[in-house]
Amino acid sequence: MIRLSQEHLQTIRTHAESTYPDECCGIILGYLASEGKIVVEVMPTENAWNTEAAAEFPGEHTAESKRRQYAIAPEVMLKTQREARVSEARSLNIIGIFHSHPDHPAIPSECDRLYAWQGYSYIIVCVQNGKAGELQSWSLDDTHQFQAEAIENII
Repeated sequence: MIRLSQEHLQTIRTHAESTYPDECCGIILGYLASEGKIVVEVMPTENAWNTEAAAEFPGEHTAESKRRQYAIAPEVMLKTQREARVSEARSLNIIGIFHSHPDHPAIPSECDRLYAWQGYSYIIVCVQNGKAGELQSWSLDDTHQFQAEAIENII
């Protein structure tokens, strides 16, 4: 289970609508607790998908379109993780990634699965005609297949 506030959900939806018809993406910061993953911050990032990013992901899923692909620049991931851990008051980790599926369901694609990391939550928001709709969270199981993950709103 992943627990996040209505404000976190709104940040994800707003970012998804603002980048439509391209995919949005961002980093989810928080910590693990007995009741699941607790989100402290969602951080919208730029979709860095481009020719160089496509070269890092060989195969047939290298279309040069941000409408069907997303990438978070490695330096952004590293800087975010470093800053989240350094602050003693925060002591957070990256616990997930969010992205949108413009005019497609909030279900992971095969490309999403191939490049996902175990232990992370993957929140996907469907954006139909520029309006954010269904939002679902997914995580990888031991066989590297996505399983639905419950989302619980916290105040």
